[in-house]
Amino acid sequence: MPPSQAHSPAGFQPERARAWLRAFVPTPIAAGKRERVKSCLGALLGLLMTEWISHHLLGGFNPWFVAPMGASAVLLFAVPASPLAQPWSIIGGNLVAALIGVACARWIPGQGLAAAVAVALAIAVMFQLHCVHPPSGAVAITAVFGGPAVTQLGFGFVVVPVAVNSMLLLLVALLFNNLLRRRYPHRPAEHANPHRTADPLPSERVGFNRSDLDEVLKARGEFLDIEEDDLEEILVAAQLRAYRRRFGDVRCADIMSRDMVAVLPGQSGSEARALLLRHGIQALPVVDGQRRLLGMLGLADLLAARAGAAGQLRAGTADDLMHTGMATARPEQPMVELARAFSDGGLHQMPVVDAQQRLLGIVTQSDLIAALLERGPEQVAG
Repeated sequence: MPPSQAHSPAGFQPERARAWLRAFVPTPIAAGKRERVKSCLGALLGLLMTEWISHHLLGGFNPWFVAPMGASAVLLFAVPASPLAQPWSIIGGNLVAALIGVACARWIPGQGLAAAVAVALAIAVMFQLHCVHPPSGAVAITAVFGGPAVTQLGFGFVVVPVAVNSMLLLLVALLFNNLLRRRYPHRPAEHANPHRTADPLPSERVGFNRSDLDEVLKARGEFLDIEEDDLEEILVAAQLRAYRRRFGDVRCADIMSRDMVAVLPGQSGSEARALLLRHGIQALPVVDGQRRLLGMLGLADLLAARAGAAGQLRAGTADDLMHTGMATARPEQPMVELARAFSDGGLHQMPVVDAQQRLLGIVTQSDLIAALLERGPEQVAG
């Protein structure tokens, strides 16, 4: 028997007790200083403006402002990405809680029992309506313990001040968060299949995918204060970071093709097509006299330029037919950062440019696959 358990009472496990006590130690908050300042400033402006407008709209009306708005401000300005802070959460949650609170205050004798039932019922309905908002519990209690002023309002309390306060605070949050380039209402970025087919993205066909996440969350059965799409995005980013740690010493400059076939802006589409077929490549960079990248000209661009039954190319030069806005890489960029763009973005090649946009090389799917095969499991493990 280990010394730590030699004199322990039956059933008592000190290590488990210490682990349980450690759960009370607060975990670090990942928000940076700038985000913390934004949160404080947003709550200050949001509550000041909401109270000021409510006071002038409802002058002489008592109460014109409800205390739970302070708790709502914490969510809307400090954690705007939370599912609990979204517009429907604050509006739906507060209205549901106010309605149930007023009903319980009227029809259940005893304020303590009425408040407890009001909060419990509000939680149940908020879960059902997908509008869980923790400050709404305080709204329900305010409806019960708010005193004569709230009692006289009856169900009018739901509209004024609860609905008015909630909508004003939400309006300030929408303006403030979007001015500071926060995504609010929060919606994760969509990653659609570039080929517009029903197949999952290539990166989701092997290893971690969304169905795995859904099954794990379903098995846990807990409500997590994070959108499932955000959680997926974080896990994918962590996975990419792990890959970068393994392959981070391989740069784009190490694997790119340097002897490139390119065309000048004034060359014809027919010349470009001949070069593509002769060299068996998918696309040509279009560069100026200083080798600055202007665009890419691929077979798809040439096919789109065909006109007439004879299938002749429309008259035009490379700069007329090329496409712009293509993704580019830097020579010092880690190779692994291109993997998702190639797998899920439908890219076949990516130009590598310097700070002046001069073309230095091209990384193709073949280059990337060859580098990954060269650094096989044996080298990765080492």
